[in-house]
Amino acid sequence: MKLIFDAHLDLSLNALDYNRDLRQELDTIRAEEVGKSDLGGRGNGVVCFPEMRRGGIGLCVATLLAGCMKPGAVASGWNAPEIAWAQTQGQLSWYRAMEELGELEQITDRKSLERVLARWKDGESEGALGYLLSLEGADSIRTVGHLEAAYAQGLRALGPSHFGVGRYALGHDRDGPLSEVGREFVREMDRLGMILDVTHLCDWTFHDALELYQGPVWASHSNCRVLVDDPRQFTDEQIKRLIERGSVIGAALDAWMLVPGWHRGLSTPEGSGVILDHMLDHTDRICQLAGNADHVGIGSDLDGGFGTEQTAQDLNSIADLARLEGLLENRGYSEADINKIFHGNFIRFLRTHLPE
Repeated sequence: MKLIFDAHLDLSLNALDYNRDLRQELDTIRAEEVGKSDLGGRGNGVVCFPEMRRGGIGLCVATLLAGCMKPGAVASGWNAPEIAWAQTQGQLSWYRAMEELGELEQITDRKSLERVLARWKDGESEGALGYLLSLEGADSIRTVGHLEAAYAQGLRALGPSHFGVGRYALGHDRDGPLSEVGREFVREMDRLGMILDVTHLCDWTFHDALELYQGPVWASHSNCRVLVDDPRQFTDEQIKRLIERGSVIGAALDAWMLVPGWHRGLSTPEGSGVILDHMLDHTDRICQLAGNADHVGIGSDLDGGFGTEQTAQDLNSIADLARLEGLLENRGYSEADINKIFHGNFIRFLRTHLPE
């Protein structure tokens, strides 16, 4: 079985907001949610630690997430950054608890990366899953000066925006330049050597950030706008700029990002015909723009506020990511390129940019 590196999983969101014990089997987690409708994806989750192990997903980027945009904004969360910071600290304490139990191991530098890789080199291990900590949306960072404290806790990647009008940057559903405080924030990220995740930046801010930032850049979970015309996706111009920067782009499995014409809450996987192979249309597009398979990976975003009701109909568990191997073979990808897509590109990126 091939090792898979998934560059975007909202593990702590599932644990704290959904009250899911990810050590349990999927059937158990789903059964506990029968009849609940308070959050998207109830009863339809696909992620748990046993399924990650079965599928060879031995490494991932796992998020902290707590927005504090004003109430009424898309994905509004907390009314003050101090409250949002406390939320992420609660999420961090869950990751620490999972480390104590031997379920997870945090990757903060090259040494810890290699330690996890040694255990998962063949895509199989009963040991801890490796995770690199990322923050999706920076609103919980109380001031620019608090960013260093987050780095000391092991935060290595950060997306300055999520949805709406963030405190440091505008989300993909808005339009405008990077503000002065946003520029100060990005410069501090640069000084600390963090990975800038450009996934949710609006177009204008995306270009401003790339002009300003000198450090490593990736897109943890993004697809192609030419295939699904939505500002959440990247234009060919943006993809080319990321390729020039040596970035890796993780393909996401949210159905509305895979095929055009998907209406959230109305469309169904069966009705739309969406399948795993549609994700590879986006992977192919990036490979064609790059002329190689060096800038693509997987950033599934599975159970990121949705479940089987809003993803590929031939995916019942995150372990089904392993089926991408055969689908890539059918498209003519070599074993070497499949290894790059499954894990090699993101691992090469981390080996280059993580501290020693």
